[in-house]
Amino acid sequence: MRKISFSTSINAPKEKVWRVMLEDPTYRQWTSVFHEGSYAVTDWTVGSKALFLIPEGDGMVSRIAAHRPNEFLSIEHLGTVKKGVEDTTSKEAKDWAGVHENYTIKEVNGVSTVTVEMDTSDEFLKFFEGTWPKALNKLKEISERNAAASSEVRKNAI
Repeated sequence: MRKISFSTSINAPKEKVWRVMLEDPTYRQWTSVFHEGSYAVTDWTVGSKALFLIPEGDGMVSRIAAHRPNEFLSIEHLGTVKKGVEDTTSKEAKDWAGVHENYTIKEVNGVSTVTVEMDTSDEFLKFFEGTWPKALNKLKEISERNAAASSEVRKNAI
């Protein structure tokens, strides 16, 4: 396994970016880059189970290892899901066991920097190198669009 890292700057407060990143409707939008229809089944609390799935019922079974709202999220992958069945014992599942996916957000003067670090095998390296920048760009677009709309509402209220 090797650790890879990607980041982007977003013109929106970190609280807004965090909500866009984790709330179901917008989570589905930015993760569609990985696979159309991607979604998460989790409450995002530390120690809770998290399923990251596609409509066909395949995906990852994971655990929320750490969650400091608006700052840091760590997901520990435990195995795979195939057609709705969780697998933590096959070779493929064990290859993912213990892999972490970490999200960090820092804000300076209203600009939030999102950094994603994760472990990956050489087998998936090219996929993630091509997909993570697109996913972060989608997160940026959604967050900035939502931030602009929020600013307009506030301006009109004054």
